[in-house]
Amino acid sequence: MTRDRLYLYDTTLRDGQQTQGVQFSTPEKLRIAGALDSLGIDYIEGGWPGANPTDSAFFEAAPATRARLTAFGMTKRSGRSAENDDVLAAVMNAGTGTVCLVGKAHDYHVTHALGIELAENTENIRASMAHIVAQGREALFDAEHFFDGYRDNPAYALEVCRAALEAGARWIVLCDTNGGAMPADVARVVGEVIAAGIPGDRLGIHCHNDTDQAVACSLAAVMAGARQIQGTLNGLGERCGNANLTSLIPTLLLKEPYASRFETGVSAGALADLTRISRMLDDILNRVPVKQAPYVGSSAFAHKAGLHASAILKDPSTYEHIDPGLVGNERIIPMSNQAGQSNLRKRLTDAGLSVSQGDPALGHILERIKAREDEGYSYDTAQASFELLARRELGQMPAFFEVKRYKVTVERRKNKYDRMVSLSEAVVVVKVDGEKLLSVSESLDETGSDRGPVNALYKALAKDLGRYSAILSDMRLVDFKVRITQGGTEAVTRVIIDSEDGKGRRWSTVGVSANIVDASFEALLDAINWKLLRDCAGQGVAAE
Repeated sequence: MTRDRLYLYDTTLRDGQQTQGVQFSTPEKLRIAGALDSLGIDYIEGGWPGANPTDSAFFEAAPATRARLTAFGMTKRSGRSAENDDVLAAVMNAGTGTVCLVGKAHDYHVTHALGIELAENTENIRASMAHIVAQGREALFDAEHFFDGYRDNPAYALEVCRAALEAGARWIVLCDTNGGAMPADVARVVGEVIAAGIPGDRLGIHCHNDTDQAVACSLAAVMAGARQIQGTLNGLGERCGNANLTSLIPTLLLKEPYASRFETGVSAGALADLTRISRMLDDILNRVPVKQAPYVGSSAFAHKAGLHASAILKDPSTYEHIDPGLVGNERIIPMSNQAGQSNLRKRLTDAGLSVSQGDPALGHILERIKAREDEGYSYDTAQASFELLARRELGQMPAFFEVKRYKVTVERRKNKYDRMVSLSEAVVVVKVDGEKLLSVSESLDETGSDRGPVNALYKALAKDLGRYSAILSDMRLVDFKVRITQGGTEAVTRVIIDSEDGKGRRWSTVGVSANIVDASFEALLDAINWKLLRDCAGQGVAAE
């Protein structure tokens, strides 16, 4: 059966940049564009040339892509021609083969926000689309507030879309700008638009996620006949974000009825790179990836309950809707006080540890985990700390070094500019290969700012661990989470540290103490020991 072609339009670099706290540099935009192109996206909207220096610089350094690089702007303003509108000229001067312009499709916005007559707005849209086409470019019209406009004045919402289509626009994109449309309404309206004479293969859908239904609304539009989907990686976007292409793409490729009815530019091989690309974007933004994100989250294929893990070992489909490898993710069997021996044996196997069914060591490890979690530890997410605990119980944990003592000081003082600053300093004494080594480190970064006592401890530890120091050169701490597990004078602090290295590995460790620095140090020691455990054998370095 011939499948209909769906076109994927990414606006991460433009609409995604409107996310609160997000601002891409030009090199970052170029890197993201390259990843989108490798994924198989059809259109990459690079930004609004002329609106800010970064977007203009991106188009000046425009990468060569298979995807159609698109410049975004708005339709011409009233009182001037399309040829003489300097804002439109800046968009055209970006030199892209595709241009997307936004215009009002809601009569209320035309008369109140723009303050012009409806007919004048329609003419501005028509003239702008005609101008793009006359220049030999592919034209897209983003019908802003379309669904609200169609609700209030369907005749006018259709009028502006027809004007753009008749002027030569390749795509008419119906925008749920406020993000309040329901999937059933989107499906009904798209069907009515097609019935009114605008072909489905010329229609796109652009949804915002204010009711957490942007993906559902986009799929509803596709089933009703729209053939272009606009969205962003990881659902970035203003307010609650845009339709999440990281969820939409695997759904379209792997789920029915979409997989049988439609094809996209994304291949199975490219889909297997989706998790890496999603996490790359988070890394660029210095964000911690959302663990519960569908398909690509680290918890998307995590099975905590013992009953689930037991079934997973027999048949993964019992509790997994797809093979995680299809999107480049992996299965995780976390350890917790709900775990049974099925979880434990699977997790031990994943860590390269073989323990026979019925081995008394399994019971000992489970009892140790449950006792530790009663003290405040959590091995649900701290997989690396779990592995180290299991190895110690099994007598398979090398002794790389021993910490003899440590000390941390935090000082608040005025600097030479008479400004109050903080300074953390750590002293660590370790024993490596029978030799005591003392290291001292401050926590100042390259800008002279204090990075805190945990950073000082890490720098002091990594500074001199003898023959192991070189192995830690590509390791860095990427997240630090603190939770008080009990209240009042009996308060216990749990610290989770996420680390990563130059090989792309990411691991989590846990520490617990009444003292936050001590809890942090325990998690830090586990993080370093896990890194050494993984890399020492590969580099021919043996523990003492």
